[in-house]
Amino acid sequence: MAAVRIAALREVSEIERRVAIVPEVAARLVKGGYEVLVEKGAGSRAFFPDQSYTDVGAKVVARAEAISGSDILAVVDTPDATLLGATHQGQVIVGLLGARSDPAVAQALADAGVTGIDLAFMPRTLSRTQTMDALSSQSSVAGYRSVLVAAEKFSRYMAMMVTAAGTAKPARVIVLGTGVAGLQAIGTAKRLGAMVQGYDVRPASRGEVESLGATFIELQSVKDAAGEGGYARALTPEEQAAQQAELEGYVTANDIVITTAQVPGRKPPVMVTAKAVAEMKAGSVIVDLGCSALGGNVEGSQPGQTVITDHGVTIIDGSNLAAEMPGSASSFYSRNIMALLGILVVDGAINVNLEDEVLTAVVVSHDGQNRKAN
Repeated sequence: MAAVRIAALREVSEIERRVAIVPEVAARLVKGGYEVLVEKGAGSRAFFPDQSYTDVGAKVVARAEAISGSDILAVVDTPDATLLGATHQGQVIVGLLGARSDPAVAQALADAGVTGIDLAFMPRTLSRTQTMDALSSQSSVAGYRSVLVAAEKFSRYMAMMVTAAGTAKPARVIVLGTGVAGLQAIGTAKRLGAMVQGYDVRPASRGEVESLGATFIELQSVKDAAGEGGYARALTPEEQAAQQAELEGYVTANDIVITTAQVPGRKPPVMVTAKAVAEMKAGSVIVDLGCSALGGNVEGSQPGQTVITDHGVTIIDGSNLAAEMPGSASSFYSRNIMALLGILVVDGAINVNLEDEVLTAVVVSHDGQNRKAN
């Protein structure tokens, strides 16, 4: 039986520095009987040179050969029309394909005749999926990075500093949304010596926030908005307005605000209003991890931009922060894909078993069918 061939491609977007398979995982796949193809230069932006792949038994090839010669294509971002046009019937594409936010993606994959596996649909409440959960692994990187980015832009110390010239007070940081990214942001800010508060609409988050040494904020306006699958549910317009008003006082009292709230496939909730931004102190920094083309958690945040308001508040688009730490982010992501292969490839052959609760959730197209069509 021929070995299953898996290929990692160089991402097309210039701001995407991650790679879907790193040399460490390539070595494990080769040892496990896979044939690993890597497009020339695929890992270079994450500081994994081609030689590091060939050293572990992978083959570095041209893009066309990587696509045509593989059974499974491992990618990070949504495949474009050019890539889909080069695929062959029955091929598998696995990655964060974007079908959750754009239903047209699943249809394009179905039209191309490929099996699309979108890791964004990974069930997060199953213990067996923890090693496959790419959203969590990448959110963890983004949460860590958000604090470093904020600290770099902040014009004062993060920790309290006592010097002969006087004492500098510690920065005050508030993290809105304490899922994986938020908790990582809280832990990082605490390690840098800041005073940290955390807020989430899910009351169960209190213990996690306090275990990291931060103060949990409990609003009177929204007591509980826990949703399905480990996510928060969307707030009603009335709840959101009350939440914004009550959060305003907490936001303006802090030097750094990090927002992480997202509702998959929908417009992110606005948690920091323009009024709150206008009342923040000059020199304050906001990092909006929820920023997207659909909107953001902060009024005034702009996709792909860092905005400095007229009164000196810096608002940073944090949507691509995982790609700014491509080495660690790629390593985590690559292990997520390897874990998924453990249920996708059985006895040396691809088996898209749609009776498996994990695969039935993440497979968005198969046998020419759009499995996410309404």
